[in-house]
Amino acid sequence: MTQLPTCPACNSEYTYADGNLYICPECAHEWPKEGVVDTDDDSAVVRDAYGNALHDGDSITVIKDLKVKGSSLVVKVGTKVKNIRLVEGDHDIDCKIDGIGAMQLKSEFVRKA
Repeated sequence: MTQLPTCPACNSEYTYADGNLYICPECAHEWPKEGVVDTDDDSAVVRDAYGNALHDGDSITVIKDLKVKGSSLVVKVGTKVKNIRLVEGDHDIDCKIDGIGAMQLKSEFVRKA
C-alpha cells in the first residue's frame, strides 16, 4: 500500500485521495496531489476593496455610506479612520470613529489611506 502524505493543516495521518486531490476527513482540508499549497498565508491576509493588504495600525477611508445598526447614525463616505485593529470574523476591522465610537467594519467597504 502506498503511503499518503499527512494533512498540511492538521497533520492527520488519515488522508485519502479523491481524483487529483488529497482530502483530510478530520478537518476537511483539500490540496492538490502535485504539491502542497500553503493556505495559511492567504487566509490570514485581510484586503481592502481594492486588493491592498491591511495591517494593524493602518489608516483607512470608508468608500460607502454605512448605516449604524440600532441607531440613526451614518458613517459617511470619505470618513477617515486611524489605527485600526484586525480581528477574526465577518466584520474584520475593529476601530473607533470620531463622533460615533467603537465599531467593527467589513474590509470590503474601506480602502487603505
